[in-house]
Amino acid sequence: MAIAMKIASQISKSSWIRKMFEEGERLRQEFGADKIYDFTLGNPDVEPPESFSRELLELAQNPLPGMHRYMNNAGYAETRAAVAKKISKDAGLTVPADNIIMTCGAGGALNVVLKTILNPGEEVIILAPYFVEYKFYIDNHGGVPVEVWTNRETFQLDIDAIEKAINTKTRAIIICSPNNPTGVIYPADSLKRLGDALKTIHERTGHLIYVISDEPYARISFDGQQVPNIFPLIESSVIVTSHSKDLALPGERIGYLAANPRMATAGQFIEGAVFSNRVLGFVNAPALMQRLVAKLQDESVDIAEYQAKRDLLVRELGGMGFKIIKPDGAFYLFPQSPLADDVEFVKLAQKHHILLVPGAGFGAPGFFRIAYCFDIGVIERSLPAWRALAKEVGLKG
Repeated sequence: MAIAMKIASQISKSSWIRKMFEEGERLRQEFGADKIYDFTLGNPDVEPPESFSRELLELAQNPLPGMHRYMNNAGYAETRAAVAKKISKDAGLTVPADNIIMTCGAGGALNVVLKTILNPGEEVIILAPYFVEYKFYIDNHGGVPVEVWTNRETFQLDIDAIEKAINTKTRAIIICSPNNPTGVIYPADSLKRLGDALKTIHERTGHLIYVISDEPYARISFDGQQVPNIFPLIESSVIVTSHSKDLALPGERIGYLAANPRMATAGQFIEGAVFSNRVLGFVNAPALMQRLVAKLQDESVDIAEYQAKRDLLVRELGGMGFKIIKPDGAFYLFPQSPLADDVEFVKLAQKHHILLVPGAGFGAPGFFRIAYCFDIGVIERSLPAWRALAKEVGLKG
């Protein structure tokens, strides 16, 4: 075999999102792009804020000496300071710049954290439904993923289930709020309850369990809701995030990790994470993007556009009979599949030129994911196809 058996096996189990996107490419070639309604990929089609273009032009026209050279593996001091200032404001506590490491997106940050904290065979709890790449990231560093379901009726944290899954091998818990794929926001009281439980375990046994908060959608929330900052609520916490969604820069691979200053081991953790950032081959986050995002920490894409798309889909699909938990943020819906087999439902949707991702791809069979981070006109044009699909599966709106 030309590649490792492990990689060959993982490819066969890899992301349904990519599989469905590739199927979409085939259908677009056959029927034309305007006749295919692709709800698979969370790849925003909105442009970055105008301030990004202004800063980019300014930097291009007035380059700084040495701006493309290596820097500290943790990133530029001024960028880390800007990020720390923003988190301090959101958390209501002082986060030192030294607790920030600039990374190659949230995926890079997650891998840095996991490499830093995991010993071989230690467990990381992931909460279903979950982003499927978590499993591969955990495996990258010798860890073992342990799936724990959220509440199946609300997709909110099931603290009792999490506590039951904790054992002497548990090293971390990954949470994502607003969640991919459900769009729910975990409220402060649930996060505090989780933090209190982990603190009790640590004080009683000395067993430190990290909470890794994956937050690329933290600035995309609806109906005036605020996403709680995790630092005041869970001491042993680390934020990992990117500007892929809030600034619409997914291809630029710019993000960061931040260690909670309330965590007694924060200094040692950061030292390990800087080392891990280097030896994983990231070396440092992209220099040009670091310069730019330092000045854009209070900027965001227009959230109202996403909310309008959410409202349209929830109203129309709900009216057709689809069962949907209204999301609080991000740009996904995660309805219940009208067929017991969500993969079969997704295949049936393809007959109507609707491309979806089965819930099985997120550890949640019986559901399916809709991404709506594209032009609202596509959603409007897709509605007749949705109605035909709903009729075929016997839904009565």
